[in-house]
Amino acid sequence: MDAVDLNDIRIFTVVGQEGTLSSAAVKLKVPTSTVSRALTRLEKNLGALLIRRSSRGHVLTDSGRDYLQVCRRALRTLDEGGEMLAAQRERPSGLIKVACPVTMTHLILAPLLKELQERYPQLRLQIESYTPAADQEFREDIDVVFKVRTPRDSIRRMRTYPGTKRGLFASAQYIKAFGMPSRPEDLLTHTCIGSGPWQLSRGDTTVTPNIQSSIILNDPAVLLDLILKHSGIALLPLYMARWPEMGNKLVPVLPRWTAQPVTLCALFSGQSRLTPKVHVLLDFLGEYIGTPRDPRLRGADAKGLFMNPRE
Repeated sequence: MDAVDLNDIRIFTVVGQEGTLSSAAVKLKVPTSTVSRALTRLEKNLGALLIRRSSRGHVLTDSGRDYLQVCRRALRTLDEGGEMLAAQRERPSGLIKVACPVTMTHLILAPLLKELQERYPQLRLQIESYTPAADQEFREDIDVVFKVRTPRDSIRRMRTYPGTKRGLFASAQYIKAFGMPSRPEDLLTHTCIGSGPWQLSRGDTTVTPNIQSSIILNDPAVLLDLILKHSGIALLPLYMARWPEMGNKLVPVLPRWTAQPVTLCALFSGQSRLTPKVHVLLDFLGEYIGTPRDPRLRGADAKGLFMNPRE
């Protein structure tokens, strides 16, 4: 027996209910020929005659009557399953295991946990914070993995969120002591702190200065602290510079040059994709991340701080 099409089964049950192909076609709002082809295809795949055609009409065979009862029960079960999933989407429950960067835990998840609990009281969240690493592997039982860089290849599905724009900053005291760089290559004579290559763009020009950071790390909170202690120049998310408590403590460096934004994506398995609790978590975060309600803003204006996921 070949695999049968669920749509053919649904058409067959309507024919069994209405009694004729033409009545079923009216009920389904399709041509009678479509109904006839669906029945022929279903019988061929099953290897059994379901309806006996004659000049006086169409009559279910014994096999057709028995199969109709099975189909009705199966479709009823499928409909009930859909209703169950819809109810779970409204009232999701269970444990979600999440792995996310330390900074995201502190700046995004922590401020939103109370709201998440109030909206979905039957949902439980297990958070495993980690320090981002390009080659890090995660256990199979982790439902969602948040990463600050888009993976080149992954067996998991992915949802992207708005990227965070960044800029170069230093303290006024550092600039007073060592001067303000006027070109990207001037950074080579300054104390730079951070990690990875700094790709800077201005119009059609993109450069990547060969910077040797004196302190290598990728935690923006620590980088901010080092800048405020006049330790050097670093790449920071632009939202940090707009925090009310920053005032004039941060000085933009090479403000006409644009740094690569930090991307944020959620990786989840194909099975988790169908889990309502995972859906509601990702959708809940989507209401905040990269919007004026993003907790990282701390009341600052969101204009110009985030990028659309498609940019």
